[in-house]
Amino acid sequence: MLSILTLMAGLAVLVLAGDYLVRGAVALAEKLSIDPLIIGLTIVAFGTSAPEMFVSLQAAFDGVSGIAVGNIIGSNIANVFLVLGAPALLMTISCREDGLGVSLAVMIGLTLTLMVMMWLTPLNRIDGAILLTMIAGYLAWQIRAARKHQLANMPDYHDEVAEVPHENWKIAVFIIGGLIGLPIGAWLTVDSASQIARMLGASETVIGLTIVAIGTSLPELVTSMMAAWRKSGAVMIGNVVGSNIFNIGLILGGTSLIMPLDVDSRIVSIDMWVMLAAGLLVVALAHWNVPVKKLGGLAMLAVFGAYIVSVF
Repeated sequence: MLSILTLMAGLAVLVLAGDYLVRGAVALAEKLSIDPLIIGLTIVAFGTSAPEMFVSLQAAFDGVSGIAVGNIIGSNIANVFLVLGAPALLMTISCREDGLGVSLAVMIGLTLTLMVMMWLTPLNRIDGAILLTMIAGYLAWQIRAARKHQLANMPDYHDEVAEVPHENWKIAVFIIGGLIGLPIGAWLTVDSASQIARMLGASETVIGLTIVAIGTSLPELVTSMMAAWRKSGAVMIGNVVGSNIFNIGLILGGTSLIMPLDVDSRIVSIDMWVMLAAGLLVVALAHWNVPVKKLGGLAMLAVFGAYIVSVF
């Protein structure tokens, strides 16, 4: 019971600290007159992935690669079936977004590259360098493409970020609080998740794929639910695609560059294929512009529930 409460506390700290860090960093960037485009494509994108990053790094340093890898694979699955499925119960999710084609191709390309890496060998520093190079190229393309076309067509990052502080001391508190809270939350999450795995007789990979992955996907889920509540879900599918790209390229790439990661056999045989199927579903929805309505949302949630049950 204590481990479960500790896990819940760790996840809550992660979500809160990640939110504070993003808001503080955005406020600082605005104070420094940094290009809004750069803020949206880098600070906000990196910040919303901060919980996954700190959990995966903490797990790698603690020698529990199952949580580090499972967290990313599970998060990418949750981002599609949960983060798209749940908001569809409140509003119809549009799958049309201009300029999404390249991002979809990059998401599938990164997914297939990661699958080959996990199939051939444990994720090592060379794999990490390749993944980081791919996402660096993707970011460079995004910035160049956005500047080439009308910036007015770019999504406003304020749609994804709550109100930011304006006083200098508040900005400092938000940033410092986020930077302190994230590693604390990551440590609590990884430590308690490992204990729960031992209590249940499950592997760290299973816990990473389920409880930890869902917990670290909460920022994306909350953002999507709020967007649906405000009836402004036009860019929701783009946020899912972007999150999945950063999870593989930045977080798993950066983690494996710092610390090589072993890959559980069940991820190679089952879960990475589920991740690929989830990615291809997003591609199909976007390509044929199929809106996700209530029935589709229920189907996605049912598939996700069945997947979670099958993991255990």
